[in-house]
Amino acid sequence: MPLLLLLPLLVLAFVALWLVLLPFALLARYRAGRARRRAIGWAIRVNAWLLALSVPLFALSAWWASHWVADALPDAAIGLLLGVLLGIVALWLTRFERDLRGMAYTPSRWPALLLTTLVALRIVAGLWLAWRHVAGGAPTAWSGWLEAGGWLGVAGLFLGYGLAYAWGLRARLARW
Repeated sequence: MPLLLLLPLLVLAFVALWLVLLPFALLARYRAGRARRRAIGWAIRVNAWLLALSVPLFALSAWWASHWVADALPDAAIGLLLGVLLGIVALWLTRFERDLRGMAYTPSRWPALLLTTLVALRIVAGLWLAWRHVAGGAPTAWSGWLEAGGWLGVAGLFLGYGLAYAWGLRARLARW
């Protein structure tokens, strides 16, 4: 019987630990997002092709979700388009270097900061929506976007960013 009483405390301890470590994880994500990297040709090509394969699967899942969520497909398409534009800008801001071992690149800090901030805002928004749901609060004017197709819009933004950045790196590597 005492073990059953420890289970809720254990769950609360894990949630508290997650909340304490979350800022450190976001900081690590930001630092990794702007770290200097070696351009390895086969890894960049595989990443670009796998991301290209992910786009039709993402569009299919957004279309499927549009049966239940009204604006799922348009939000996903807008997010994908904005992500591609952000990926192009990020590639334009990236510093490329050539050394004895090949090509290296250093992504700009601003797109990395923007994407990390977006991850943090989505986590906060999800926690806020969960709290509102548990508390039984009335929905606000903009909480509908957060609950519905907005999730697919943010996913499209990240997918579009990765797609544009990977294919841009692939093209840049081929020119070198």
